[in-house]
Order: sequence, then structure tokens, then C-alpha cells
Amino acid sequence: MNTYLADVTIPGSDTPFVDPLSNKFPNIASVVNQAMPLVFAIAGIILLVYLVWGGFDYMTAMGDPEKAGAGRARITNAIVGFVIIFIAFWLTQILKYLFNIT
Repeated sequence: MNTYLADVTIPGSDTPFVDPLSNKFPNIASVVNQAMPLVFAIAGIILLVYLVWGGFDYMTAMGDPEKAGAGRARITNAIVGFVIIFIAFWLTQILKYLFNIT
């Protein structure tokens, strides 16, 4: 329990305030560890949407080189983003294994 929260009481009561998140998130590293799967999932969804959007733009360009180029650029950026997400995920997994982080 944090010492500054031990001194806080609910008005009209002698019971000290207990932080409900003190056991689940004792430090900032635990917050980051809990958030990483969510961040990777959101990044994957955004990647899929960006890839579909770029593919749709490329397919519906109808000979317009600017629209085809924009679609191709979106697809390229989505693939580069996937590679970055892939490397980041596996780098964290490798570092977790090497340093025996739970």
C-alpha cells in the first residue's frame, strides 16, 4: 500500500483508503506490460484497414495514375507498418526471454 494513501480516510469513517489498483499496477512497467497486447491488436486492426483501403483505391483507380499511385503508396506503407509491428513484437519477446522478464 502506498504510504500517502494510508493516511487518507473516507469522511465519517476511521477506515483508511485502500487503492484498488495498487496490487495490479505497482509501477509503470506493469502498466506497459499489460498494455502491450492491446497495442499490438489495435495496430493489427489499423494495418488491415489501411491495407484494404489501399487495395480498394488501387483497384478503383480506373486508369488514373494519381489514384493508383496513392493506393500503391497506402499498400506499401501498410506492409512497412506490418514489418515494423512484426519486428517490435518479436524483439520484445526475445528480450523478454533473454532477460527472463515475467
